[in-house]
Amino acid sequence: MFDNIVILTGAGISAESGIPVFRSETGLWEQERVEDVATYDGFVRDKKKVHDFYNKMRLSLADKQPNAAHLALTRLQKEWPKTHAGKVSIVTQNIDNLHEKALSEQVIHMHGELMSILCEKCHASYAFAGESSVDTVCENCNSRGHMRPDIVWFGEMPYFMDEIEQLLSKCSLFMSIGTSGVVYPAAGFSQYARSQGATCIEFNLEQSAVVSNFDWGLYGKASETVPAFVDHLLKTGEALKEPKS
Repeated sequence: MFDNIVILTGAGISAESGIPVFRSETGLWEQERVEDVATYDGFVRDKKKVHDFYNKMRLSLADKQPNAAHLALTRLQKEWPKTHAGKVSIVTQNIDNLHEKALSEQVIHMHGELMSILCEKCHASYAFAGESSVDTVCENCNSRGHMRPDIVWFGEMPYFMDEIEQLLSKCSLFMSIGTSGVVYPAAGFSQYARSQGATCIEFNLEQSAVVSNFDWGLYGKASETVPAFVDHLLKTGEALKEPKS
């Protein structure tokens, strides 16, 4: 029987909704070099380019909709506490807003959000849906020229790590959905959760690089495997065990 559930989601859950994968074998992201648009050095070199890139990405979210996997997690988050003492927490590596569109609550964006902006002067971050530029004025401190996308770039520390560690230490079921298992610190979440006694299950198209950290896996499209698993979990309170391969 499970109480607290922690769910980690990665690019694989949003890919079926048409969201581009952050990392790619070509070293490109939306036809731009990752070094140019996803590092702080790239931002310093050409702030206009980076602002324009994330403006385009932000605009592209307008017509993107959550798929069945996102909706299933919202259902789990709403229905699980009615029959169990624990809660369901969603931690995502994704910078899109599909969990929010699916009406999931208190989603932890460890890599930041497209629909947010950050001031380097006062360190305030807040919801932002428009177009940013080098001249954007901070709503908190009224300074100009200090705004950046609220995104955790390569080489930067992910957000909310202390909170995530606390959640993992208290969870009895850890679900990893659509993540490669190669990006740390998220790649170590399963190992830590398992060391704390949690049952760990991965949902992926194929086995991840850290498959040995999981008790078992469900492989196929997240829009199919996740809703089926959630249905079973809500009906029985138990995980449906499947072989890793």
